[in-house]
Amino acid sequence: MSGHGTPIAMSSAKSGPLTGTANVPGDKSISHRALILGAMAVGETRITGLLEGEDVLDTARAMRAFGADVTDLGEGAWAVHGVGVGGFSEPDGVIDCGNSGTGVRLIMGAMATSPITVTFTGDASLNKRPMARITDPLALFGTQAVGRAGGRLPMTIVGAAEPVPVRYTVPMPSAQVKSAVLLAGLNAPGQTVVIEREATRDHTERMLEGFGAEITTEATEEGHVITLTGQPELKPQTIAVPRDPSSAAFPVCAALIVPGSDVLVPGIGLNPTRAGLFTTLREMGAHLSYENERSEGGEPVADLRARFSPDLKGIEVDPARAASMIDEYPVLSVVAAFAEGATVMRGVAELRVKESDRIEAMASGLRANGVEVEEGDDWWIVHGLGHGNVPGGADTASHLDHRIAMSFLILGMAANAPVGVDDGSPIATSFPIFEPLMAHLGARITRTA
Repeated sequence: MSGHGTPIAMSSAKSGPLTGTANVPGDKSISHRALILGAMAVGETRITGLLEGEDVLDTARAMRAFGADVTDLGEGAWAVHGVGVGGFSEPDGVIDCGNSGTGVRLIMGAMATSPITVTFTGDASLNKRPMARITDPLALFGTQAVGRAGGRLPMTIVGAAEPVPVRYTVPMPSAQVKSAVLLAGLNAPGQTVVIEREATRDHTERMLEGFGAEITTEATEEGHVITLTGQPELKPQTIAVPRDPSSAAFPVCAALIVPGSDVLVPGIGLNPTRAGLFTTLREMGAHLSYENERSEGGEPVADLRARFSPDLKGIEVDPARAASMIDEYPVLSVVAAFAEGATVMRGVAELRVKESDRIEAMASGLRANGVEVEEGDDWWIVHGLGHGNVPGGADTASHLDHRIAMSFLILGMAANAPVGVDDGSPIATSFPIFEPLMAHLGARITRTA
């Protein structure tokens, strides 16, 4: 599948028990960061388990365009020979980040304090997404940005020739904004300080420390205060990328709602800033356990075992947990449809500005498949029908959003009638082996056009 090509209509139908082992791809967030920081280090960084989806491959191509030597060694192993902090060359052409909001925002941060000019673009979905949340703080370093109305791509960034360090309070919970500012701060003198009122995924901080940057985090009355000392010489690393919890969410959630299922998903990263979905599912009564808990590359890891859970209950999800599971709300809403009672999700305005308006996309699709949904600006409620009572039978729109497409395909595996998706091609951006992996477990997914 290609997230940039011809639409691929797909459908899923009620499946027998899903059983076996689901070896999901490497973590997308960590894969992006490993390539970017490897390109900013001096020497060769070796990466294993890299997610080879379109989003991450676009970031690899961008790092080559900036002058790093990025080599695919096969089977998820990559080598990145970096050019050092401040060593990026000006690309010859436009940097196309495809569907990846994470990729474009982190790359903008990484180049923002180098004296180069770069034009960024993406696919139709990415070019609708707001970039001012990134370009506003980057302007504090001395960076300039010119884009389409509303701060949208295509956009040209003129890096600061004489950057200054900044102190910036992130106005919304966003690991992308925080990370972009920290990456820009690498090539600014002195100390760059980022303050976030709510903790978000901390892969950037962990990886910066691993590469040898001087970085500290302190809990204060203002929030989490992250202080980075600029202009370090980053040291190359050997990075084993854990498997992606956001991808694991799909086989896990499918197993919970398909009768008789028992699925093992090994080697999943369980960073506490990413594991909110699994905590929430357990609160709903899911038969979900952690096995062989361990640490790999500074990240907590475990094997997840998910079994059919016929007695799921709707709950009110803790809004403070939103940042740790923001990408998983679409598939959580599918599980909620098979629970008894209402599942209430609040504090999720960020879902409105993802690859699509994910609240609207999921609400519309669930309603079409017989599930009652209420929604507001930053909340939504799914009124669950209980096991065996979700009608299904409707075609849904993916809105060029990989997580929307996969979520509705999971819905069809347990609904009473098949569920269609107008375009499953964006799935390749994050989970290129989704179809064969789910088929291996026993799912019935077909391409209908």
